[in-house]
Amino acid sequence: MIDVKTIAQRDRRSVLHPFTQLKEFASGKIGDPTIITGGKGIRVEDAQGRSYIDGFAGLYCVNIGYGRTEVADAISRQAHKLAYYHTYAAHTTEQLAILSARLVQMAPGKASRVFFGLSGSDANETQAKLVWYYNNLRGLPKKKKIISRERGYHGCSVISGSMTGMSFYHAYMDLPFPGVLHTGAPHHYWGAEPGESEESFSLRRASELEQLIVREGPETIGAFIAEPVLGTGGITPPPNGYWREIQSVLRRYDVLLIADEVICGFGRTGADFGSMLYGIEPDLVTVAKGLTSGYMPLSGAIVGERVYAVMEAAAERVGAFSHGYTYSGHPIAAAAANAVLDIIESEQLSARAKTVGSHFHRRLKERFAQLEIVGEVRGVGLLGAIEFVADRQTKRRFDPMLKVGARISKAARDRGLIARAMPHGDILGFAPPLVVSESEIDEIVDLAYGATKQVMDELVRETAVR
Repeated sequence: MIDVKTIAQRDRRSVLHPFTQLKEFASGKIGDPTIITGGKGIRVEDAQGRSYIDGFAGLYCVNIGYGRTEVADAISRQAHKLAYYHTYAAHTTEQLAILSARLVQMAPGKASRVFFGLSGSDANETQAKLVWYYNNLRGLPKKKKIISRERGYHGCSVISGSMTGMSFYHAYMDLPFPGVLHTGAPHHYWGAEPGESEESFSLRRASELEQLIVREGPETIGAFIAEPVLGTGGITPPPNGYWREIQSVLRRYDVLLIADEVICGFGRTGADFGSMLYGIEPDLVTVAKGLTSGYMPLSGAIVGERVYAVMEAAAERVGAFSHGYTYSGHPIAAAAANAVLDIIESEQLSARAKTVGSHFHRRLKERFAQLEIVGEVRGVGLLGAIEFVADRQTKRRFDPMLKVGARISKAARDRGLIARAMPHGDILGFAPPLVVSESEIDEIVDLAYGATKQVMDELVRETAVR
């Protein structure tokens, strides 16, 4: 048996936890860390023996579910054969070559090569450098600025954190860096003017993007980066016509499109990639998370033909491509990714996410759409969100001090469901493993509904709602 007390004490005294209130954790005010000890299918178990439905697949990543021995066996075989070798100076391994060819074949757009890292953050750092490198090679040294979107999430490192469009990721961190700009979020519910259709709203967002490009100078704008579906910024699918209009603007001004598929890729939206679902034709594609289902750290910056052709043509003039990490293309991670892709293909998890996702969204709307504190129920595939408001008629938000989303998330967890309180507003987010069944979806929805009703009753007692 695990010594829970000792592990908790060691953790509290030595681990710097992401997105954790440090003083409250260090003092024990928020309790001991949750020690996760195992998982199977869509469920995880902690050291106290409590079982939870993981309605968020870790952090959107455990698409194939927990406990897949096929992946563990692939990792073991590769570790016994060759645990590590680098990819510098044209070195490779069998699993890496196989994986790279698969990704080039399956990726959206016209893919050519893949550069590997360990996380979505470092992959987006690579994408920024590729944009700068590409335009330097073309003799366009001013064409370097990158436009992201408000509420977009692209990582937490220096440039990726700058591209992330949420201020709390920037505060006290000296971000965003110069050269990263932000345009409006594609969220019709909050951004539309009275009576404005989704199509008209999309046209306005595209016009705002064009105005920003013209104002800054098209000769200074290198790329636009975006998730096909906003993830951490609220799990928000794009409005009708959005991607058609945005891409028209980017083509007009010779601006590269980076599709951040870290969350949307490998079946999450009900398509192999979110770009394919929305008709996006990217020049660069960022992948991570579902690539290995979280079983090993691995990310990829997929380079399209348009960019790679310029890089290769300039090689005799500029020399070697001077970018790389010690663990780029790690053979164990590549073996894990190939095993995960085998499962995604053989079990048709993209199609499953579409079918089960339809059931999921139907059930969410049946249970939540009429509740007085629910402003919007939204999602696509096996991504879903419920947004809570104090007054659904006027769209008045709750006082942030009430922490409604966090309270509902905690009430769900107390019932055995992990659903995420999203950081932008009072939102409960869902991204269950793609292996989830319709009966398990029903259980997720029922648990979330019970948690919401509990907090609604509390808010009535507190006179926060009628």
